[in-house]
Amino acid sequence: MKDFISPPQAPLRPPAQVMRLSRMGAMFPTRLSFLRTLTRFLATEKAQVQRQSWEICANGFGHAVYSVDLGGYTYSLVAVSTELAPEDRTDRVIATAWDTAYVLYDGVPSHDEIVRICQTAPKQEAARFTERDLVLSRANKSLRLFSHVVDCLRAGQQPDAAMVRDIGYLMRTTAVYGNGKFGIADRGVIDTRPGMSGPFMAEMLTVWLIRHFTHDLVEHVGQGRLDRNLKRHLGIGNSTGLGMAPFLVNHPVLLNNWMLVRETALARVRAVRALDAAQTDRLMQLAHRAAQHLSEWHVPDATHQARIDRLCADWARVLAWLTPDNTSADFAIESLLGWSETQSEDLQELLVSLVIELFPELVDGLTECMADPLQAGPAPLPDTEALRVVLEADFDWALDVNYLAPEQCRQFWYVSAAKQEPRLGNRFEEAGADLESPLDIARRIKSLHADLPAASMDVCSFLHQHPDHMLAVTRVCLANQHPYAEIRDNLIAETCLPIDMLRCKLSFFGASKFDPKSDRWTRITLCQGAPLADELDTGADDWWLPVFGQ
Repeated sequence: MKDFISPPQAPLRPPAQVMRLSRMGAMFPTRLSFLRTLTRFLATEKAQVQRQSWEICANGFGHAVYSVDLGGYTYSLVAVSTELAPEDRTDRVIATAWDTAYVLYDGVPSHDEIVRICQTAPKQEAARFTERDLVLSRANKSLRLFSHVVDCLRAGQQPDAAMVRDIGYLMRTTAVYGNGKFGIADRGVIDTRPGMSGPFMAEMLTVWLIRHFTHDLVEHVGQGRLDRNLKRHLGIGNSTGLGMAPFLVNHPVLLNNWMLVRETALARVRAVRALDAAQTDRLMQLAHRAAQHLSEWHVPDATHQARIDRLCADWARVLAWLTPDNTSADFAIESLLGWSETQSEDLQELLVSLVIELFPELVDGLTECMADPLQAGPAPLPDTEALRVVLEADFDWALDVNYLAPEQCRQFWYVSAAKQEPRLGNRFEEAGADLESPLDIARRIKSLHADLPAASMDVCSFLHQHPDHMLAVTRVCLANQHPYAEIRDNLIAETCLPIDMLRCKLSFFGASKFDPKSDRWTRITLCQGAPLADELDTGADDWWLPVFGQ
């Protein structure tokens, strides 16, 4: 057996630079994103989607079952389509009815199991599920585009290409639940299976299969066939709110692993000495694709559209930089990234995503390091002096803040009793701060620092005297082992924008076309440009920043 030799790499970008909310809120999907990892595995497995059942009426209501073999196991999507009254249509979490509901099932469901799922899936949280149910989801139609496509197909025509480009999906999910919610299987049931060991793989498979169902459904109702290029550009929309944001705080080791893999990939790319002709051509191709993607990215929010427009204008400077003299020089990628340090964080992070795309042979294997299979606790520090040293080195950003100032503690996180979902309140205008969730890591760190004794003592004795510092001590110990585990911002300050946490996490899913509706929720597009079920063996992995007609 040959010894493994790690590729050369440049120094990692420091956590103090990477783990700020403004930069996390500028991230773009990469080839390391979970959906990209899934489609590569599907292609490797030569996976084929089989439609096991289609009990859908002419108006599009009923159920369907799709199955796919993956890594020696069979997974089935049971899709249930129901008629939804206009007054019941909402993407908000308070909804109790949806156009469609889904279960990703472990195996091929029997007739009795299909009947059970058809009865329970439309109820979502109000029902309870079994360990054979791996993922639970629901979605609403984009009525404007779905109706338009149906009308066009019935008339023997294809839908308007501009509308397909601008909307980008026939349905948008409002939840994709996994890992034991409402009785469905815990992640431990599948996390050692081939293809399922990475983060959110079952959820990503569910979304990809839902997209396949939406294509079949609109063609069934429209009694026609969509042009393949149009169909490929129809992904799955998603509405995501505050419920996703605390995940990154509550799973610091996962966050560290995701960011560390991304930063390691970047460091490997930066160490590349010279680009060959094919890599140079690919760099130019992807840079122009990014420009087209930005020009096709339109959102109703004026503030965010202005941000996109600025990035689009700034990107012209990237294209201007990519001259033959620059791209043929030694360490061209490093020089390009160095040049970008005077540009916006949006441009810098888009460049990071682009250059990672160039080198699959250097970075794709890193995706195997993104999970947290052991879920081990941090190694303890021996005494309070060691605790102080790590705290002052890694949490200096938290120590200079006055958390008594209203602007530094205005917001508080809590869990809604009605929906069991995270919420964000105003401490000075709303009740409930006494039930605050412990996402105020920075404030807790400063409080811990203030109570550290002048004379060192063992940590256990210190915690016996100050049990309220257990969480803060744990975070310091984690930071000592996992440098990218902590968001380096005050998450209860009035300036904290949860949308930045959402975009970070969603970029790892593979989301594009972020469409913020406020600083607390956004719509996105998933699987846009992804290979169709019969295209997995034909360039299945070339859909970074999808553009129309690709």
